[in-house]
Amino acid sequence: MLEELEQIRAEALAKLAEANDAKALEAWRVAYLGRKSPLKQVFTQMGKLPPEERPLVGKRTNEIRREFEAAYEERAAAIRQAELRRALAEERLDVTLPGRKPAPGRLHPVTQTIRRISEIFAEMGFQVLRSREVETDEYNFQLLNIPPHHPAREMQDTFYVKTQTEDDTYPVVLRTHTSPGQIHAMRMMSGYTGEGPLPENPPPLRVILPGMVYRYEQITARSEIQFTQVEGLAVGHNITFSDLKGTLADFARRMFGPEARVRFRASHFPFTEPSAEVDVECFLCGGKGCNVCKHTGWLEILGAGMVHPVVLRNGGYDPEKYSGFAFGMGPERITMLRHYIEDIRYFWSGDLRFLEQF
Repeated sequence: MLEELEQIRAEALAKLAEANDAKALEAWRVAYLGRKSPLKQVFTQMGKLPPEERPLVGKRTNEIRREFEAAYEERAAAIRQAELRRALAEERLDVTLPGRKPAPGRLHPVTQTIRRISEIFAEMGFQVLRSREVETDEYNFQLLNIPPHHPAREMQDTFYVKTQTEDDTYPVVLRTHTSPGQIHAMRMMSGYTGEGPLPENPPPLRVILPGMVYRYEQITARSEIQFTQVEGLAVGHNITFSDLKGTLADFARRMFGPEARVRFRASHFPFTEPSAEVDVECFLCGGKGCNVCKHTGWLEILGAGMVHPVVLRNGGYDPEKYSGFAFGMGPERITMLRHYIEDIRYFWSGDLRFLEQF
């Protein structure tokens, strides 16, 4: 058996010296260090040897295996160096070729939509403000005419935030809509703190408040736990529902095309009275009916209404002297409609294959 091992050794080293490239070297490794190599076969036959020969054969087999491994590494390094020298000698870099331009960054499709919405309303005289995403229950619900146990709370599954304070009168929440921004904007303009008499003559205001909102919902193709909204608010003297209709009709024409038409459907929101859902004529089928508009010819884009007197008063404006309108829209929904996107989860998946299309 020892003579057979020496023959295997001599044969393997001779063939290793003939390996001149990576492919031949890999074939040698499989043949002499793999599971079916001659050395492995020797180990399987050890039980057939006389007891006194087994230690000698086992020791020599291990020595040869270690020698093969060292020779293999040495030969692999030599082949790599030879290939590098050949590449340096034969290959040339053409520095006159134009370089590869790095892929430029781009705005998220929802950000693009929010910016376009902001541009349109800025042209109408609306200021763009931001409000906080972590709110108290007071601002998120109660000041918007949604007291505790109000049925409207069931429409918005809320993330409640655990705090270190013992006072749970106004628990902290992740805002479920951008509507708390209405109270912040009105109080900022009027100077009202929520206590004492209402200011005498607070200035009128026109603002939009874009931002992220959060709802504890099942994630599906049509719903997410986080999404964006754009809140709109106008407060002043003698503002009527006609002003609301004219503003939103003009917005639709600028956003969806000069021929866009809108319709208002009666609805209910606790913070507006009267309230309405606003649809735009389907811009994909021209109102004829298609899969996107569910063959109705109309697409729902936002909710709106006249600001409820309770909300005006909570913001520091006397509802006997002032009136106003408010609206809220979802940029994701508008983006989905404009680009025929069927799954809202694409927006926050981070998939570059989707994002690079915009």
